[in-house]
Amino acid sequence: MSENTLTVLVPDEVGERELAKVDGVRPVRYDESQGPEGLPPEAAEAQVFVPGFLGQDEARRLIEACPELRLVQLLSAGAEKFVGVLPEGVALSDCRGAHGGVTAEWVLAAILAVLREIPEFVRNQTDAHWDQHLTDTLTGKSVLLVGAGDLAEQTTRRLEPFDVGPITLVGTRARDGVHGADELPDLLPHHDVTVLLVPLTDATRGLVDAEFLAAMPDGALLVNAARGPVVDTDALLAELRAGRLRAVVDVTDPEPLPADHPLWTAPNLLITPHVGGSVPGHLDRAYRVVVPQLEAVVAGEDPPNLVVGQY
Repeated sequence: MSENTLTVLVPDEVGERELAKVDGVRPVRYDESQGPEGLPPEAAEAQVFVPGFLGQDEARRLIEACPELRLVQLLSAGAEKFVGVLPEGVALSDCRGAHGGVTAEWVLAAILAVLREIPEFVRNQTDAHWDQHLTDTLTGKSVLLVGAGDLAEQTTRRLEPFDVGPITLVGTRARDGVHGADELPDLLPHHDVTVLLVPLTDATRGLVDAEFLAAMPDGALLVNAARGPVVDTDALLAELRAGRLRAVVDVTDPEPLPADHPLWTAPNLLITPHVGGSVPGHLDRAYRVVVPQLEAVVAGEDPPNLVVGQY
């Protein structure tokens, strides 16, 4: 093996196949279900570790057993479980850009399901109950996207054919076509639907608190496609129980949601179990982003999606 060959631990067959095509990269498969005992002998020399898709808790134990590690390359955009916990000298790169399209698809499906009352009609079908009535519509709704990255761009593209308007984007800072986060209090009262598309960071943890929710107009819909802790669960429960707001969430705090948690029985709420990016082909899409990250590393550069540190 060449001195310059990058040994990369991968958790799946797709990664093994796709990274074998990259000059200077040697992918080695490991079994994440076996814990540290599932690591191959090559773990002693591996420079890059790829955790399984959404398998982040177990991955942190495995990382500690790789003494030469210099980079953790994620298969998802969410990096919050690794920030601040990696060994000193280990960089972190995420997979933003891989799952934006399919997650935006979930956002659109979630909004339509709530506005057109699909869950209620499913319950009626189970009871053989015919209840014909007017429903809400997405047409003409004003939509606020909290987040202005790839996922927001993908969501905007999917919303536009439904004659919504306006679509307003909010980012960390104001720029052309994007409002700054400091403008949220003024923007929230004027939008029918607010969609959360931000990563979980110190700045976004608890962003959607009682004050945020109170600024939304009566009957507005909150959509959480970000991370559970972006929303104050108790504050959301209070608004739902009051019947003032509606919500649909793909992520919760805590997660997974315990069977006895009050969110399960909250009115005006639709819950899906963190499936926004979980569709066929998700690994192929992820490795299409991972490949150029590792090509950059082989070339002596930092990966473009670097979150923490330097390689």
